[in-house]
Amino acid sequence: MHRKSETRGSAEGKVGAMTRAEERDLMERAIAGDRHAAEQFIRAHQASLYAYMLRMSGRPDVAEDVVQDAFVRALTNLHRFDFRFRFSTWLFTIAKRLYVNACQKHKPAYDSDTVGAWAGRGRGPEAPTIDDEVTINAKEAIDYALAALSDEQREIVVLFHQLDWPIAQIAEYMDMPEGTVKSHLHRGRMRMRSALEQHATFRAHVEEVWAS
Repeated sequence: MHRKSETRGSAEGKVGAMTRAEERDLMERAIAGDRHAAEQFIRAHQASLYAYMLRMSGRPDVAEDVVQDAFVRALTNLHRFDFRFRFSTWLFTIAKRLYVNACQKHKPAYDSDTVGAWAGRGRGPEAPTIDDEVTINAKEAIDYALAALSDEQREIVVLFHQLDWPIAQIAEYMDMPEGTVKSHLHRGRMRMRSALEQHATFRAHVEEVWAS
């Protein structure tokens, strides 16, 4: 698996990039009808929310529908927002509820070719290079390992490693003690490591990343 420092994406993909004071000011302006403030919220959270939903569902169509619906619902109900929480936590909670409903109609499937790079490296339009192939192979291996986790473990691993959420925010979002989050994260990583070690091809793919 990648180290945490290697899994951070661009600034716009981080839900924690905005301070609480900046978020509150933006929220108050959006509630007052400032469309520019609302657009800033969308730009700040769209990429990370989509990446999260894509990892959870494995389906771009489901992820897109959930993200769009989540923003509509959040922006429509801004006046109900509780400032004790982070906007990102509230938004992701709305999206998760929508996803649970969507699961009744769509069976999740893990599609490595459509999931964003675990370490923030995308695939360009040019012909694949050796580095591209190594990255793609690593994504397939990680998707395989993620599929071995429980729903809670997978969600926590994705939030922590891909979206760079701190333990405290994950605990707030998941509504569980920080110690429980750390336990799920530890067991999830150990389970992923075990799954990869038992699969010679995927183990080799991960080792390629460490060697590159």
